[in-house]
Amino acid sequence: MPAFRLRGILIYFAAFKHHIGLFPPVSGDANLEKALAPYAGPKGNLRFPLGQAIPYGLVQRIVQLRVKQDSSKVVAKTTSRVPARSVSPSKTLQRKRKRVPLTARA
Repeated sequence: MPAFRLRGILIYFAAFKHHIGLFPPVSGDANLEKALAPYAGPKGNLRFPLGQAIPYGLVQRIVQLRVKQDSSKVVAKTTSRVPARSVSPSKTLQRKRKRVPLTARA
């Protein structure tokens, strides 16, 4: 399914026999959800009928909301990360496999 992405997936879209679908379901802005109510599908996805003009203003608001949500998700991931432990070179050398002489092998 085609998608627009920034750091993660912003929206998916697809054409069907009677409508154009826009995914994933929109949440996080009550005013936007209210404006999208006439286009809501059974699972919360949006359905724009082919016989009507696509409300590009609403699509723009959806994408702007998703960009904001995606950006805040990225910030949350980077601030919650625990720094990796560093291993000293001497410990790395100790972890090397012990060599067994060829005569001792079966």
